Amino acid sequence: MENANDTTGINFILLGLFNHTQTHLSLFSMVLMTFLTSLMGNSFMIVLICVDPQLHTPMYFLLSQLSLMDMMLVLTIVPKMAANYLMHTRSISPAGCGTQIFLFLTLGGGECFLLTAMAYDRYVAICHPLRYLILMNQKLCLQLTAGSWILGGVDGLMQASATLSFPYCHSREINHFFCEAPSLVRLACADTMIFEFFMYVCCILMLLIPLSLILASYSLILAAVLRMQSTATRKKAFATCSSHMAAVGLFYGTIIFIYLRPKSYRSVAHDKVVSAFYTIFTPVLNPLIYSVRNKEVKGAFRKSLGCFKGPQREILN
Repeated sequence: MENANDTTGINFILLGLFNHTQTHLSLFSMVLMTFLTSLMGNSFMIVLICVDPQLHTPMYFLLSQLSLMDMMLVLTIVPKMAANYLMHTRSISPAGCGTQIFLFLTLGGGECFLLTAMAYDRYVAICHPLRYLILMNQKLCLQLTAGSWILGGVDGLMQASATLSFPYCHSREINHFFCEAPSLVRLACADTMIFEFFMYVCCILMLLIPLSLILASYSLILAAVLRMQSTATRKKAFATCSSHMAAVGLFYGTIIFIYLRPKSYRSVAHDKVVSAFYTIFTPVLNPLIYSVRNKEVKGAFRKSLGCFKGPQREILN
């Protein structure tokens, strides 16, 4: 039997998401294209918000942080998955596994709190517009952002450290395409009941409490919007808030499906598909959600295109 406490010299095996068949090769190509599109979309959103003065507001600063988290999330998961698939290898070191768990939970947890901060920003903007600059000042905006990163990081550090502290003396095959704490804990040859209860409590704190605050904010926003007399103002408020609610629905719907279902209803195959959705496909949807129905972002985009075409005309002339 292997040394139970030796987790430094033996790698874990990621069984992955795809097999080497023609159909799976097509699916892998689609995932790779989605990955590249996500990187370009989120990078462009960050640059656009940084360079356009009209987007230097708390809402767009928080949106730039959301794009940064999404970009880091796909970089945490997809490159290793793609490298293993293309090189016909499946191994990942304990250090690499711990890093994936830490970054995944940091970014996922941080996004929970960041979406809550964005909901509060919309609540202040719509329900208290005359006091917006006072209630949502730059200092508070930075504090909310830093708090999101820190709380996510604390959760990630605790769970990654605890997960890797267990002895793994039997199979090291992780039935997933990245290192996820619940999948790794299943392989431990020790009693993990207390840790699994701790993870469940963390999920409730990191998911349900922020979600409750978001729903409370949007309940107040909806009540305020319905009282508005101006149809144009009402439509603008609905357009802004519907984008955020779509992002919240995509993120929380998939996360809750994975982490808060009873064990008896869980399927490894379903979990991997849903995990692929919120780690690979959701990050590419957020820039689209926030740009398609947002006149300010579309205006900034057209302005940037105009600035790009201007120098080209001068060179040609």
